[in-house]
Amino acid sequence: MGESDGVEVRVRGEAGTDRSVPSAAAPLPSGLRLELVDPGEGDPSPAGAPADGPRTGALSAESAETVAASAVNADLAPLGAAEIPALSRAQTESELLSLGAGVLTGQPGQAEQRQAKPYVGPRPRIVTRRGWGADEKLRERKFAYTKKVKAAFVHHSATGNNYRCSQAPSVIRGIYRYHVKSMGWRDIGYNFLVDKCGKIYEGRAGGVAKPVLGAHTLGFNSNSMGIAVLGTYGSKKPSSSAVKAIARLTAWKLGLYGMNPRGKTYLKSAGGNLHRKGKNVRLNVISGHRDGFRTDCPGRQLYGKLGTARSTAARYQGR
Repeated sequence: MGESDGVEVRVRGEAGTDRSVPSAAAPLPSGLRLELVDPGEGDPSPAGAPADGPRTGALSAESAETVAASAVNADLAPLGAAEIPALSRAQTESELLSLGAGVLTGQPGQAEQRQAKPYVGPRPRIVTRRGWGADEKLRERKFAYTKKVKAAFVHHSATGNNYRCSQAPSVIRGIYRYHVKSMGWRDIGYNFLVDKCGKIYEGRAGGVAKPVLGAHTLGFNSNSMGIAVLGTYGSKKPSSSAVKAIARLTAWKLGLYGMNPRGKTYLKSAGGNLHRKGKNVRLNVISGHRDGFRTDCPGRQLYGKLGTARSTAARYQGR
């Protein structure tokens, strides 16, 4: 994964059961097309911003969509910030109790139901959409929400593994453009993305603490969130940094909604190729894409690391 100035594609049809038809004449997949996506060039950081640490930029000349995408995180970081800073567990608990869960998650009444010391992991550092250079005019203007976040579905992006971590923003911009322009979705499908160096990125707009409705697991997008690790993990093992990032992110985000990362939950299927519509499906609170939809995603190697992510996330929550 990186810069390229050309593309070569070879597609071979598979011969059917009729041996009288030579394999060379086997039909190609219907609707086959090649999508070329230009993620743009340059550093997405605000002009003059330092390479590391929380960054902010003036939004006075920005579009209404850019201001709105930043404003939904205003309780966590200054308007225009390129990053939401990490907090310690004590700071996270203090923020949750002082602001109230309803302020952070958009769920009125949750704060009154919480224990004095909630099970929530320390908030991780998150690169905002501004930080990875999202063109906010691509997406639909309004934000879409579900009721709560009861589960997290882990994916791989099925893109190359050889990218440099400094290239991750351009990889995400490519996925974003593909989801919106090629697939016709309202925004990028994933709620969060993680690179192989363990950096976490805000995905679909609407607020990182809020129950933003994603498009990640057909049949189970409601009351859940989707996390994509950049790369392909069928035969290649994910980095320990990426697995740790999944644990940190889920310990925090699921903790805001009172969910145990090592636990089970029920989600009602909206219909898909694995579970019929209307069925209440018992799932791990941290599941793989393949648990809700018949697919190889998130790859055998990443799927095999989800047990580690569950136990680590629970430990971060103090369970």
